[in-house]
Amino acid sequence: MPVVDARAVLSNLDDPRFTVLDARGPERFSGDVEPMDPVGGHIPGALNRPFAHNVGTDGRFKPSAQLRQEFESLLGGRLDRGIVHQCGSGITACHNLFAMELSGLRGSALYPGSWSEWCSDPERPVARGA
Repeated sequence: MPVVDARAVLSNLDDPRFTVLDARGPERFSGDVEPMDPVGGHIPGALNRPFAHNVGTDGRFKPSAQLRQEFESLLGGRLDRGIVHQCGSGITACHNLFAMELSGLRGSALYPGSWSEWCSDPERPVARGA
């Protein structure tokens, strides 16, 4: 699976080549609640797609066509640039990555360091709010 590191994400801020998709819940993404890391918020320019949105009320992945429609609706023309998934520590980002693959939207990458790595360096910018 393709992966990117913090340097690639940082350089992407000034010259966007991909879109960062954050799998954490909206309260962590916005920075309103941060139970794990010392800093709340998100990577500037990231979009939020909580991984829990990939499953139905029965706990199973939604049908692939529905997932595709939801990801396309959120990402729009950004799909052509590529998607890099992240979350708090790289685990639930894999849920979104798999859901995109299941929907036929292939070729995403993972930022395994995710928010925990990103916010550990006070020199890296942090965004707050939705």
